[in-house]
Amino acid sequence: MIRKAMFEDLDTIDKISVECISKMKIDNIGQWEIDYPRKKHFKTDIEQDILYVYEIDQKVKGVIAIDKTFAESYRELASWSTEKGLVLHRIMVSSSARGLGIAKKMFNFAIELAKEKKYSSIKIDTHTENFIMLNLIEKYHFEYRGYLKSINRSAYELLIHK
Repeated sequence: MIRKAMFEDLDTIDKISVECISKMKIDNIGQWEIDYPRKKHFKTDIEQDILYVYEIDQKVKGVIAIDKTFAESYRELASWSTEKGLVLHRIMVSSSARGLGIAKKMFNFAIELAKEKKYSSIKIDTHTENFIMLNLIEKYHFEYRGYLKSINRSAYELLIHK
C-alpha cells in the first residue's frame, strides 16, 4: 500500500536512507552522502505534502517524493517538453524488501497520479553511475533530456499519455 508519509515515519525513513547511502558507497555511486538525504530533508518533504511511503504489513519499506515544483537545477536544460510535470526525488527501498518490485510500484503510482492530476510529464534525475535507477528509468521509457552540470546528474522525462 502507498500512502502519504507522516512524521511518525521519519525514523524508519531515515534508517532506509542510511541503508541506501551505504549501498551506494559500496557500489561506488557518488549520488548521496551520509548527510543527504536524511531526516531533516524528509521532514521538509512531509511538510510540503510530497512524500509517500510504500508499506508491507504496516511497515515502511519504500519511499518516494513526488514534487510538483520544477527543480531550479532543471532550468539548465532547454530540452524539457514542458515545465508542468511531476518530479520524482529520493526513491528508496529498504534492504529487507529489495527485489519485490516496490520501486516499480512507486513509479506506477507516480504515473497514475500524473494522469489523474493531468500532468503532461514526469521528470527525474540520477547519478550517471546509478545503474539500478538507470535500469528502471529505461524500463519505463523515460527520454534522456541532458546532463545537469550543477548537480552532476543525468535528467530524464516521461511523457504522460492521457
